[in-house]
Amino acid sequence: MQKERCTGTVSRGIRCPIIREGDNLAQIVADSVLKAAECEDFAMHDRDVIAITESVVARAQGNYATVDDIAADIHEKFGDGTVGVIFPILSRNRFAICLRGIAKGVKKVVLMLSYPSDEVGNELVDIDKIEAAGVNPYSDVLTEKDFRDKFGASVHPFTGVDYIRYYGDLVRGCGAEVEIVFANHPQDILRYTDAVLCCDIHTRRHTKRVLKEHGARLVYGLDDILTASRNGSGFHEQYGLLGSNKATEDKIKLFPHPCEEMLYDIQRRVMDATGKKVEVMVYGDGAFKDPQGKIWELADPIVSPSHTDGLCGTPNELKLKYLADNDFAALKGEDLQRAIADKIRAKEGNLKGQMASEGTTPRQLTDLIGSLSDLTSGSGDKGTPVVLIQGYFDNYSDK
Repeated sequence: MQKERCTGTVSRGIRCPIIREGDNLAQIVADSVLKAAECEDFAMHDRDVIAITESVVARAQGNYATVDDIAADIHEKFGDGTVGVIFPILSRNRFAICLRGIAKGVKKVVLMLSYPSDEVGNELVDIDKIEAAGVNPYSDVLTEKDFRDKFGASVHPFTGVDYIRYYGDLVRGCGAEVEIVFANHPQDILRYTDAVLCCDIHTRRHTKRVLKEHGARLVYGLDDILTASRNGSGFHEQYGLLGSNKATEDKIKLFPHPCEEMLYDIQRRVMDATGKKVEVMVYGDGAFKDPQGKIWELADPIVSPSHTDGLCGTPNELKLKYLADNDFAALKGEDLQRAIADKIRAKEGNLKGQMASEGTTPRQLTDLIGSLSDLTSGSGDKGTPVVLIQGYFDNYSDK
């Protein structure tokens, strides 16, 4: 007699060897997942998802660049003058090394920070303090002295870093002058210079457009820096410095190059070993927001830079509580379960716009699965750069 199924989606962190440049990542990932299945005594299934963190993919690819590589590209694009560096996120891991490279490539940096927080929610000052000080963040441009006089020190609640001082010291330490201002309209930087590097991530296209419409002479984004190799450096053809992370004090790891061939290699290896067709993806930051710190996790340009075709699209799901409270409000027990299961089996291929799907999550599958993977693997010392997700595509009608 077949046992009743009592679980839905299961997410497992898979321990792997430490990945180095040049490693056969497809073999390592497939072997690690298969070894985990054997040791933990679980079976593989069709449409299981193997997710690999972008960090180990880029490491295996050797996609690294130094501060000097960044400086060389910045200098070629901007020359020796003053550059406005606008809307960077406040991050030692994500932006500090990039800022050092920028500063080494120019004579002066005018650093324009958005306030009360950066693009992903790192707060410089509480909005209540801004209102109490009579400051209008939608129109007022503040100098560093203005900001300090009104709000004093600005220490990040999680890291304990005063990013205003930290970024200023970084630029000066690289031999460049620095002026720090606070504003929220891209065109405000044009009071100081007509050469601008846009450092925002998800709003970068709008920022570039506004600057060009207001007469900026030179406009680049982080996604335009190191789009090709400098003296043998790593690069990213589409995203440049976006998605990069600190590797050492003088080196960054860039976002991984597209790697669909490797992902299909993993798919083939698992199929050969188990007879099951899995889906495979690379994931970076999850697309979620921390309600306590108000930080939006997604500092990468996208959640998943590469994935197999079976992960395209969005969920097509019915809301069980809607069915229980509306269509089948008069039923209960086994009759209710049977009715809902039958409704799911008969659902249309596209439920968009139907009330029975209202409240389901209208996001890309790769964003949802990547977020789950990021939460499972974490960013610390778990040692699980690969995540196996099972049952994600099952539903209440599956036995």
